[in-house]
Amino acid sequence: MSKEMLLVGSKTKEALKSTGLNVSGEALDKLNEKVHALVKDAQERCVANGRKTVKATDF
Repeated sequence: MSKEMLLVGSKTKEALKSTGLNVSGEALDKLNEKVHALVKDAQERCVANGRKTVKATDF
């Protein structure tokens, strides 16, 4: 099941291609999965600390 894309694909590809690398569609999908996991972890950390505001330290 695919999750909503949280990345701007064109910008991410541009950043990677600027180093001379090609980018597959699967690479962006996998990176998006990792971003979803980071967001979930930050949300859980925020709640565990009794806050409703996600802060940089939650990441």
